[in-house]
Amino acid sequence: MSGPSTSLDVRWLTASEQAIWRDFLDVTRLLMDRLNRQLVADSGMSLAEYEVLVRLSEAGDRRLRMSELADLVVNSRSRLTHTVRRLEERGWVVREECEEDRRGIRCVLLDDGLTVLQSAAPGHVEAVRSIIFDPLTHRDAETLGALMHKIRAELRTE
Repeated sequence: MSGPSTSLDVRWLTASEQAIWRDFLDVTRLLMDRLNRQLVADSGMSLAEYEVLVRLSEAGDRRLRMSELADLVVNSRSRLTHTVRRLEERGWVVREECEEDRRGIRCVLLDDGLTVLQSAAPGHVEAVRSIIFDPLTHRDAETLGALMHKIRAELRTE
């Protein structure tokens, strides 16, 4: 799409770049939808809930400050609060005050949450493998990884 002539020097996307951009948008939306549907169908949890449980399980003591967790799952703090509330209602996590900083809140993964996560992980991993990695050669996957790392690094610097 070319825009109206303005005094700004707009760097419009080329036809090739526009096609890549639209493919990226389609893939991102389709991928998130497919992975979310798989998790809901198999485990009764959303992709957002799964990711919170994963991040907590990877923390040494299965607890993270809510602000750190929000950064890790790339979510607003208010959206994360809603997700954590749903997980609390299921008995999978609890929130606690930070001992070293009374203003801070930590989210803690409970044993039941870890059990649910361990049960959900094989199906989720298989879905990721079949959707993303099976269609690619090893070299394709390495290239994709390098490109995603490069783009993420650029986005994280802002």
